[in-house]
Amino acid sequence: MPVFLECQRCTACCRWPGQVCLAEAEITRLAAFKNLTEVAFIHEFTRLTQDRRGLALMDKPNGECIFLEGENCAVQPVKPQQCRDFPNLWNFPGSEKFCHAIPRLVSDAEYKLRIAHVTGRAR
Repeated sequence: MPVFLECQRCTACCRWPGQVCLAEAEITRLAAFKNLTEVAFIHEFTRLTQDRRGLALMDKPNGECIFLEGENCAVQPVKPQQCRDFPNLWNFPGSEKFCHAIPRLVSDAEYKLRIAHVTGRAR
């Protein structure tokens, strides 16, 4: 049986170092949500990715996500796919030490439904 990791919205993942890469459609969605033009959004909230081939969200000086406000995501309804996919569709060795997601044994069918719900994609 698969294990579904039930996010507790602890925001630990929003505080880890790394980069949240953005697709063009995500920039469009985030800009609209923030009532900005895409150019203004890019200027205010993004930076070049490490490989200089795309854009990623800026970090705050302390390394947190630019959209983390206290214990909440300021763009939760339109957050990037990379954020939606964590921790079920990607994670890294040791992430369970920081992430407070609760592991749930579920059937294959339940897993697919839950993944579709939290990520917005069928799996």
